[in-house]
Amino acid sequence: MRFDLDGLPVYFPYAAIYPEQHAYMGELKRALDARGHALLEMPTGTGKTAALISLITSYSLANPSRPLRLLYCTRTVHEMEKTLAELRLLFSHLPPAAARSLLALGLSSRKNLCVHPEASASAARDSVDTACRRLTASWVREKAASDPDSTQLCEYFETFDRAAAAGDLASYMPPGVYTLADLRSLGRERRICPYYLARQMVKYANVVVYSYQYLLDPKVASIVSREMQKECVVVFDEAHNIDNVCIEALSVSIRKQTLEGAERNLRRISQEIDRFKATDANRLRAEYNRLVDGLAQRGNLPISDAWLANPSLPDDILKEAVPGNIRRAEHFLAVLRRLVRFLDGRLETENVENEMPVSFVASIHSQAGIDQRMLRFCYDRLQSLLLTLEITDTDEFMHIQTICDFATLIGTYTRGFSIIIEPYDDRMPNIRDPVIQLSCHDASLAIQPVFDRFQTVVITSGTLSPIDLYPRLLNFNPVISRSFTMSLTRDCICPMVLTRGSDQLPVSTKFDMRSDPGVVRNYGRLLLEMASAVPDGIVCFFVSYSYMDGIVNSWNDMGILQDIMQHKLVFIETPDVVETTLALDNYRKACDCGRGAVFFSVARGKVAEGIDFDRHYGRLVIMFGVPFQYTLSKILRARLEYLRETFQIQEGDFLTFDALRQAAQCVGRVIRSKADYGMMIFADKRYSRHDKRSKLPGWILSHLHDAHLNLSTDMALHTAREFLRRMAQPYDKAGSGGQKTLLTEEDLQDMGRDAMEM
Repeated sequence: MRFDLDGLPVYFPYAAIYPEQHAYMGELKRALDARGHALLEMPTGTGKTAALISLITSYSLANPSRPLRLLYCTRTVHEMEKTLAELRLLFSHLPPAAARSLLALGLSSRKNLCVHPEASASAARDSVDTACRRLTASWVREKAASDPDSTQLCEYFETFDRAAAAGDLASYMPPGVYTLADLRSLGRERRICPYYLARQMVKYANVVVYSYQYLLDPKVASIVSREMQKECVVVFDEAHNIDNVCIEALSVSIRKQTLEGAERNLRRISQEIDRFKATDANRLRAEYNRLVDGLAQRGNLPISDAWLANPSLPDDILKEAVPGNIRRAEHFLAVLRRLVRFLDGRLETENVENEMPVSFVASIHSQAGIDQRMLRFCYDRLQSLLLTLEITDTDEFMHIQTICDFATLIGTYTRGFSIIIEPYDDRMPNIRDPVIQLSCHDASLAIQPVFDRFQTVVITSGTLSPIDLYPRLLNFNPVISRSFTMSLTRDCICPMVLTRGSDQLPVSTKFDMRSDPGVVRNYGRLLLEMASAVPDGIVCFFVSYSYMDGIVNSWNDMGILQDIMQHKLVFIETPDVVETTLALDNYRKACDCGRGAVFFSVARGKVAEGIDFDRHYGRLVIMFGVPFQYTLSKILRARLEYLRETFQIQEGDFLTFDALRQAAQCVGRVIRSKADYGMMIFADKRYSRHDKRSKLPGWILSHLHDAHLNLSTDMALHTAREFLRRMAQPYDKAGSGGQKTLLTEEDLQDMGRDAMEM
């Protein structure tokens, strides 16, 4: 359909639109007009992706003098594929002339795109990267030119290189939508490398769909996203955890194994330097001269040599000359050896230590003779050396890279970080496992360059409540900040707060109550009663793996698990991805054949973040407890202190906000469209408190009736039966009168006329 939105012709790929999609597009258009950032919370299952891409594409087509490019960031490959499928549908509904001029593609790692039979055979991402470099590095190709028989090259990359040199890449990728599978099949068909082709065509594409890391992780962003212009609209979808993604991008952990690996790396690099001195000393001399001019003078590296960029260096620092005492390769190695020895000594501590970067750098200077400026250049100096020494086995040098990453970050940032040294893991206090953790506390450090660089950044998700906390956490000022509710013709969501069992004993996963036999038994009885009454799939979320293991063992000892399995099969998520995928497949088979099943999962796990339990795969989701973070974690305590001092965010507010967004994310898995229906049980007495409950998204709260705030197991069972009986009745999908939940083109025209008359 095509409709008018405040003077903008919008192309939409469906025959009808939800009212909240229409309102969402209106807010998004205002943000684009104002060239500012937006923070939008939209309920799950209401077509957020379709609304976003339709509005931004239509806006770009309507303003050919100021064409916008869309950078759509997702968390998982599965979400990337879903977005590209929506784009394909949208392009098929655009005017033919417009569709023929637009290019949209997905970009992922070599592991997901490589088509070389040998390089792509490795299971690990780093191994695929290394196999690729062995076939495509510039010095490997130079050697092959002089001695073709002894050196194997990648024919797909050679085709790409010839096409790039001739300026002919566009002929390999005509306008259209390219999913990862399309890129792989294009690569096999035309014998061209899909990974490098996508990397190059990103510069010319109208829509690029890729991972958060390609914009937020400085090591990747400065290589992949360097060419992006200011006239880009950046969308972070499912961005409720964006602060954690930013923090992880700038945090580094160093253990004993890291230091041992780094020493092995240094020995290997030393051997390579000796070999080059004997055979090609000019290369080392040329590198020294280049470093005198500054690292930015490396020139444009061949695309196959550009690897990981510096984790933090701003451009003005890159124009400086490298400190004299790390220009010579052997001198730089001596500095790294001293740094590794210093860190090894710090790991010998018996007490937990917490230091700021400034004091840590001062102690490195006094004990190892390495100053802040040398630390700041470590990462780039190492990359330069590995290129000079023509090293292709990049995965073998991860340990020394980690050390240099750590050094550069502490040499660059003086605030927003702390260095925490722990001799023992809190959860296993008898086993010595020392670790140095450089922990970033300020999410705005990673995302600030994105806000500064692009004219509009849209942060959107189904769970951004309370929405006013995100601008403080990420340190930005959105021009539009809005939370939408879901328009429904029937109450297809039934949230309940269960505070006590049938025996009236309160239930909670508070630390002093969680192992109480009464609480464990009541949780088991709740699941048993629901398994007997609710058809199809039930998904249960626990606060942690250890708690899930403990409670399942207790249920087994009490005989409750056997009783549950009389009604439904039980499947469990584990930390192993392959096992969990297999369990999910079998869970779906059990639901498909009508037997029904129960899936045990963990909040903050893979299933909670990316798997949908729509339709009969999830008729009920039970959240056992409030998924607070492990509050004794030294890193969390340091971050809470930083948030309190810098952004005036109180500890309790942040912990509750974080726990409730995780809980909302878990229960939101059950509703994936308006035709769907499902129940949500928050099984913990703490959810009945207003300060906890109010942090849930508005679209859940609007269906949480007062009568459902303090239920026991038998009351919840009665409510569930009533709800399922109501959902079995036929209903009007489009709604009628003032309660319309599906708007056609005629409805939108009427709304436009009414608005003009007013």
